[in-house]
Amino acid sequence: MLSSSSQPPNHTRKISTKLVNFSLSDSDSEEVEQVSQSEFDKSKLPPPYDPFNKQPVIEEPQDPKNLQQVFHNMRSNKLLDNAVKMFDALSKDGLTHEALELFSQIRDKGQMPDVISHTAVIEAYANAGHYKDALRSFMRMLASGVAPNAYTYSVLIKGLAANAKYLGDAKKYLMEMIGKGITPNAGTYTAVFEAFVRAEKVHDAKEFLQQMKAKGFVPNEKDVREVLGNKRGPVVPSVMSILFDK
Repeated sequence: MLSSSSQPPNHTRKISTKLVNFSLSDSDSEEVEQVSQSEFDKSKLPPPYDPFNKQPVIEEPQDPKNLQQVFHNMRSNKLLDNAVKMFDALSKDGLTHEALELFSQIRDKGQMPDVISHTAVIEAYANAGHYKDALRSFMRMLASGVAPNAYTYSVLIKGLAANAKYLGDAKKYLMEMIGKGITPNAGTYTAVFEAFVRAEKVHDAKEFLQQMKAKGFVPNEKDVREVLGNKRGPVVPSVMSILFDK
């Protein structure tokens, strides 16, 4: 029999949130560490994937270059926004099973998967134009034994492709992605070919496409047109010509 002082059991699940050190100093190269534990609010779990919803699943930061604020937001919401973005992106790319596996780790085990925390840092640096830091964070992720998924590769490759200096790295990781049997979405590989065109390396782009095709890659014209739909200028027809010989 319970005594009068006994309390009912607390069934509130705790979530263990692991983040990379979000400081902007050299200490951010330290290993992933646990920075907080808080009650797990199931109301903030990602909504079911809706393929007809064209609205972003979360609001992007007003100034992605303000890393101090970006990292502060990550700490504040315990990476749930980043988890939502990853689940949504994986689902849109047909990787629903992988998204659900990550989702179940949060819902059932009360743990934030390491791939989400590492990818969040890579994406923050890439969006801010800190490409060297994005690469360093990716290397640290691999050194920690955490395997990148399709979304990780996508944010890294698109970020690197935005700067001509890192086109070689973007090519490298796109080929690595394909070599692992991970199919890049149109936004990912189109970004690389846009970079080729901006760098006036059309011949190199065509050679690279053949290397990709040798690994089984086939570009999707409909998806590429959707990616390029709102863009203007000579880059668009050049990319279409390279990818589809048009």
